[in-house]
Amino acid sequence: MYKSIAIDGPAGAGKSSISKLLAKKINFHYLDTGAMYRACTYFYLLNNIDVNDEKSINENIDKINLTIENGVFYLNGKDITKEIRSDEVTKNVSLISSYKKIRENLVDMQRNIAKQNNIILDGRDIGSHVLKDASIKFYLTADAEVRANRRLNDDAVSSNLTFEEILEDIKRRDYFDSHREITPLVKADDAILIDSSNLSIDQVIDLMIKHLEKNNVI
Repeated sequence: MYKSIAIDGPAGAGKSSISKLLAKKINFHYLDTGAMYRACTYFYLLNNIDVNDEKSINENIDKINLTIENGVFYLNGKDITKEIRSDEVTKNVSLISSYKKIRENLVDMQRNIAKQNNIILDGRDIGSHVLKDASIKFYLTADAEVRANRRLNDDAVSSNLTFEEILEDIKRRDYFDSHREITPLVKADDAILIDSSNLSIDQVIDLMIKHLEKNNVI
């Protein structure tokens, strides 16, 4: 039986960076579920579909053919791994993620992928909804100011925003993600809380590995 690790937390908490490095260290597969929602958001923006019109979102959802190979995201056959990190996608992804049909489609995909390998999934609702029976769950967070500063200095993020603009966006997304009707951002009752505000990436990973060993996940 395959093992699964759920890592949830707010925007900019370092989930993706930590999940990738942790997966390499313990030889697990990794699925960035947030990037899946970003890919859908990119599709609607690319095709000038009103992201505020849920009816139009639902009518066009079947036109999205999303595939993932070795961490590379393809939309209808085109590599969009870089494009989904744009400011415009970041600004709209929380809204797209709140739509029921989008979540249902992607959650089904996430669960199917999780059945096939030892895997780490990171997102907003992995431990609380997608993988309620995950082998272990983490809730990774940090102060909003710390998260904004990390995003400002993240070379992988294509952004022309100032620190203040990034901080404002993070606070907006925190509110949106935690107040949406469908599977809002919450810490699962059995998740291990890690506040990385004063921790390096290596320190967070070392702490997670200790918990994984203690719980016989690795």
